[in-house]
Amino acid sequence: MNASVQKEESMVMQKKMIGEHFETLARAPESGRKVVYTFVPGNLNELILAFDLLPVHPEVNALQSGMRKLSGDYIQEAEKQGHSEDVCTYVKCDIGMLKKGNIGPTGEKLPPPDLLLLSYTGCFTFMKWFELLKQEYGCPVVMLQVPYQADGTITASQREFVARQLREVVVPALEEVSGKKLDEDRLKELLASSARAEDDLVYVWESAKHRPSPIDAYFGGVYYIGPIFTAFRGLPDCEAYYRSLRSEVDYRIAHGMGPTTPEGELREQKYRIVVEGPPNWTSFRDFWKIFHDEGVVMVASTYTKVGGLYEQGFRHDPAKPFESLAEYCLGCYTNRNLPARVDIIAKYVEEYEADGILFNSIKSCNSFSAGQLMMLRELEKRTGKSGAFIESDLVDPRYFSAANIKNRLESYFQMLEAKRQAA
Repeated sequence: MNASVQKEESMVMQKKMIGEHFETLARAPESGRKVVYTFVPGNLNELILAFDLLPVHPEVNALQSGMRKLSGDYIQEAEKQGHSEDVCTYVKCDIGMLKKGNIGPTGEKLPPPDLLLLSYTGCFTFMKWFELLKQEYGCPVVMLQVPYQADGTITASQREFVARQLREVVVPALEEVSGKKLDEDRLKELLASSARAEDDLVYVWESAKHRPSPIDAYFGGVYYIGPIFTAFRGLPDCEAYYRSLRSEVDYRIAHGMGPTTPEGELREQKYRIVVEGPPNWTSFRDFWKIFHDEGVVMVASTYTKVGGLYEQGFRHDPAKPFESLAEYCLGCYTNRNLPARVDIIAKYVEEYEADGILFNSIKSCNSFSAGQLMMLRELEKRTGKSGAFIESDLVDPRYFSAANIKNRLESYFQMLEAKRQAA
């Protein structure tokens, strides 16, 4: 951020939360607390916390390393070890970081895992990633089998299949690692806390229906999802963060303000865009600036739903703890089939009154990039809105061309303006 830009209270809170979490992780070997490595999609944070275990999210470590300009060296280190250029760059960044001493993005050494918990198997790369980590650490692995939503809906049998695994496989593994029996009352407390935070997050997302939008649901959105998608969901700090964020959003709505960006408040909002796909992390600020300079606000994003599509009504439910956790795992955005994803984006375009649709296709992420051109063409037909297609990568700086992306986007926004003038 520019020195002249006032950071929002929620941003300060989040930075402090993340910093303290990495400090806690660094002290884990001394404190005796056990560590579980897991992923963001379908993560079982409440269940992990119910055993007083500490979660580590390898893909978060990778993206944080990317934002701090560390990922390039880590990726090259992994490629020296034999990993292909086409492998997911989150994986290579994490493996490279491990080979270079496992120093996390904040400079603290990350502890080795006591358990590898894969709670979403819809990404094949995740499974291979954990195989690599098992080779490195030699610790136990639990893989939760999560059926793909091939027909676009979660069935009762799918929910029970996952819930049964949670009871019969995951809980015993966590009990063994922690040396504790599950306290179901504690689990229910954590789930109830999660639901309250989720209510506030949905309020924040839906605030983008205002004109001007008080938030950027993509670039700003990646900060908003941090606490709830990672180590904090279920904790009082998470609730406090989303209460603060909601209050900030209400203030901006009341005063007709746009979102805070690295370049200052986005006052003029010429175009409202819905975006599909993750952002580029290595040039995050430069990427954001392209849109800021064109007066573009992202009013909805699919990437910020990888850890929960809460606006569709899902909440963690303490009355049905295992069924609720199962539904959460099954409901990941990337566990939806392509027609279901198109439905979600089309609804965003309508409800948020978007002017266009942008697809950022990520070179090394098949979970997002597979079928995206088909999706874009279908969305253009269905909504009547023009789409743009750009390409970059997650954390490999070699695959972000600011000039190329800027040229494509400038042409796209000129087309949107021409269509607006002709209407």
